[in-house]
Amino acid sequence: MTSDSDQIPEQDNDKQAAAAAAQQPEQAPAVDAEQADAEQQVSIEELAQELTKAQATIKDYWDQIMRLNAEIENNRKRAQRDIEHAHKYAISNLIESLLPVTDSMELGLNASQADNATLDSIREGMTITLNMFIQTLEKNGVQAVDPVGEKFNPEHHQAMSMMEDAEASPNTVLTVMQKGYLLNDRLVRPAMVVVSKEKS
Repeated sequence: MTSDSDQIPEQDNDKQAAAAAAQQPEQAPAVDAEQADAEQQVSIEELAQELTKAQATIKDYWDQIMRLNAEIENNRKRAQRDIEHAHKYAISNLIESLLPVTDSMELGLNASQADNATLDSIREGMTITLNMFIQTLEKNGVQAVDPVGEKFNPEHHQAMSMMEDAEASPNTVLTVMQKGYLLNDRLVRPAMVVVSKEKS
């Protein structure tokens, strides 16, 4: 049988164990809080680093966009300037090729006013100038439409009148009242013609 003196130490041991167990849960939350604070601090630093990287990337993209916008604007202005120059100086080659014709006409006019000028010399000068002018037109893609004896073509010819002709078949161009002209195979002006018709 157990005496009262033997039970007292056992009770003391139980009290001490209970007290230790009671104190143990109070220390755990403090450790968890410190760990959470440390993790939160690391997370904030990581977020700050990511934010700095993102801001640098955004700045780089923004600089690229601004450079591209500037380049596009420069290209637009350059293209507009080229178009304006093309419109302004498109016929510069034609004008340059016409200058000799102008010179020839001035020389012919001065020669016609000379005391020894004759009708034949004036005619010869005009013929030279006309041939020079025709060559200039052809060099720039202009072709005369002079369809005497050809079949009437309503795309290139404009019939001014019709008349009977015993030697020509119907719808044949008998006379060209005014030549037509093509520019690179595109009609600039139709030839004004007289066309044959069937005998009545």
